[in-house]
Amino acid sequence: MVQYQIKQNFWSLGGKFKIMDNAGNLAYLVQGSFMKIPKQFTITKPDGTLVSRIKKVMFQIFPKFDVTLAAGSRFQIRKEFTIFKPRYQIEHFGLEIQGNFWDMDFELQHNGVPVAQISQEWFKINSTYNIDVYDDKYADAVISLVIAIDYVKAQQAAASSASSSN
Repeated sequence: MVQYQIKQNFWSLGGKFKIMDNAGNLAYLVQGSFMKIPKQFTITKPDGTLVSRIKKVMFQIFPKFDVTLAAGSRFQIRKEFTIFKPRYQIEHFGLEIQGNFWDMDFELQHNGVPVAQISQEWFKINSTYNIDVYDDKYADAVISLVIAIDYVKAQQAAASSASSSN
């Protein structure tokens, strides 16, 4: 099992931050685009090897985000129509989600076998996520999923605060 912690930099303009493993070693680098439409994130290993790209799909009625892993597999996160609580669908991911992924407290399973556990630390200035990956072959996909969901949540929060300030 490998544990990762994602702590986003509060004042990062483009969305640049590091992901550390449980030994305190740099495991992944995340670089968000700055002033680019649509917003994109690139996740790499410390040596620069591409892990994945996350990109917002433009011209959609409801927000949709594509995640492309370096191996070529893809999955999407899209918002569904709801009246009260935001709900998102993850398509073509290949893992089942048990728990509440919107509140970042969930487990990922493959054929009923847990492969990762994700939880968010609350009451922190920066978004902080703890990720336990039980099967290392899923690590890149799990990290990419967490970054994508966090971006979706940030977009939702920005839209909510903009509409409430009007």
